[in-house]
Amino acid sequence: MLSIDPGSATPPFEQIRAQVTAQRASGELTAGQRLPPVRHLASQLGVAPNTVARAYRELEAAGVIETRGRHGSFVLGTGASAEKEARAAAEACAARLRALGLTASDAIRFVEDAFGPRLGTS
Repeated sequence: MLSIDPGSATPPFEQIRAQVTAQRASGELTAGQRLPPVRHLASQLGVAPNTVARAYRELEAAGVIETRGRHGSFVLGTGASAEKEARAAAEACAARLRALGLTASDAIRFVEDAFGPRLGTS
């Protein structure tokens, strides 16, 4: 949850930018998570929509979020968060494949097949 400290010397747009950045780093905001629309967040925080829009523009320029037009703004993953999510997905996949009675070499073959043909191979 984001908040604005009206008594702070830090401008509101910077408070929003810093909080989103910190929440992404801590994992509170995860890769692919949709942020509230500009007007909605501005209303919640009691600031002008342009304040939130500026924070979102700066977050996008810094590679923290991605705006997808009318679909909204989404948190981008960090290398660490992507690795953490990939590890969790791999562990879940391995557990399911073990339950099906498949070997590690079978699992690797299925994952390679799922990724499709590699460049330079036939």
